[in-house]
Amino acid sequence: MKILNLYCGIGGNRKLWGNDHEITAVEFNDKIAEKYKDLYPNDNVIVTDAHQYLLDHYSEFDFIWSSPPCQTHSRANYFINYITKSRYPKMELWQEIIFLKTFFKGKFCVENVVSYYEYFIPPTLELGRHYLWANFKINKIELPKGEVGTMMKKYVGTGKHAHDKNLLERNAVNSELGLHILNTSLGIISKSKTEQTILF
Repeated sequence: MKILNLYCGIGGNRKLWGNDHEITAVEFNDKIAEKYKDLYPNDNVIVTDAHQYLLDHYSEFDFIWSSPPCQTHSRANYFINYITKSRYPKMELWQEIIFLKTFFKGKFCVENVVSYYEYFIPPTLELGRHYLWANFKINKIELPKGEVGTMMKKYVGTGKHAHDKNLLERNAVNSELGLHILNTSLGIISKSKTEQTILF
């Protein structure tokens, strides 16, 4: 399957996908893209604007994952804006959901945080701190706690040897969730790390 992984960060969502698929990852920050490439050398990593890349290349893929920046949508940002200076939420999130729902023929999932405002398009699933929009049904699963922080410490580092804070913030998707969504798009129900049920 040809997979497009947009706003890939250092690949929290992609960690458990394996190497059986042809994966193109898009990241705007070249330092973060370099770290992703170190972790997943078989992937085609492109340093460019993911929002525009989707528009130009969406028809080349079978499955698209998109995790647009969440800071302007999150509840945390609401409190920050209230204390400091308010700013508009970035609308790329909603543009991509509408675009993929309307024009994309494959399977897709758009992930973002639970927002401080009422969503415009109901998510397919709300799971923990995530909203998920997809053109296939996603069942709820129990996610292990602390996995994201552990991965960040392992691959990014801590203390004086850590990479910049921006890199840490770009790995916010639990890898078990990433695998569950990919498996579901393929017709596989995630039951555990070792047990799977084929739907078709």
